[in-house]
Amino acid sequence: MIFPYEEFDLSDVRTYPLESRTSKARVNDFARATAAGASVGALVASLPDILAAADFKAVVRAIADASRTGAGVVWGLGAHVIKTGLGPVLIDLMERGFVSAIATNGAAVIHDFEIALAGATSEDVDEALGPGRFGMAEETGRLLNSAINEGVGDGLGIGQSVTRVLAATPPPFARSSVLAAAARLDIPVTVHIAIGTDIIHMHPAASGAALGEGSLRDFRYFVSNVARLERGVYLNCGSAVVLPEVFLKAVALARNRGVPLAELTTVNMDFVRLYRPQTNVVSRPTAGTGRGYSLIGHHEIMIPLLAAAVVSADSDRT
Repeated sequence: MIFPYEEFDLSDVRTYPLESRTSKARVNDFARATAAGASVGALVASLPDILAAADFKAVVRAIADASRTGAGVVWGLGAHVIKTGLGPVLIDLMERGFVSAIATNGAAVIHDFEIALAGATSEDVDEALGPGRFGMAEETGRLLNSAINEGVGDGLGIGQSVTRVLAATPPPFARSSVLAAAARLDIPVTVHIAIGTDIIHMHPAASGAALGEGSLRDFRYFVSNVARLERGVYLNCGSAVVLPEVFLKAVALARNRGVPLAELTTVNMDFVRLYRPQTNVVSRPTAGTGRGYSLIGHHEIMIPLLAAAVVSADSDRT
């Protein structure tokens, strides 16, 4: 059958009064202009209570509440967070009590260790790969592998092994090192390794036995940390695969042992939205019991903004 050209009859279309409709955008939720010299708290309060701005405010409240009540705030840190210069911001949060534990990957440890040792990190891979120099900084491979091999041999995890060395002999730029600050403040650090992904695995001193045993030990420490997050907060900052996978398994183990992780808040922060962080951090662990948020933006802007907002919110309550 071939249809004819025929206009649809609109004479009986049904309408309703605008005021009877539920609308998702309301004037009361709109942004407000801020005065010159406004505080961070005033800036955050001026944001619209709509979409990402509303999520940002909710995350600020969740972190401030978790810190105030002792529910715990665990930060998962990818390497990009460290090498974009955010150590001082994170250290300030650590000193103020907004960090209960840190989980990270091998690359982040390398960047932080190099910052502590030399005040610089992040080599030019394109320049170094061709001549065969990529990843071959002598001190990085020797000292980190030595710390891991000796520490794991003494029954420590990788995080404990590296922070122990930084505490015993503080390097020249320790004040800018997240791991050195963790050692000073007794904040636990767990390191989650994928063998072959980090430059120190290219060095002859690397021990598969130590890396594997130390990372497994850190995984079990991490599960204990996650199991304490009833009404707490977990943030995944800049890890696309390893930490989201590790976090999901930690949640599974905690619930297997009868810990419901009720009212858990999870946050993923990155400049793109990716599958594993969205599903393994934001959606699955909080389904039916908590809230998950994605804050999209560059770490070097978003993390300082979040930190300043949390400090301001906590100050306003005291």
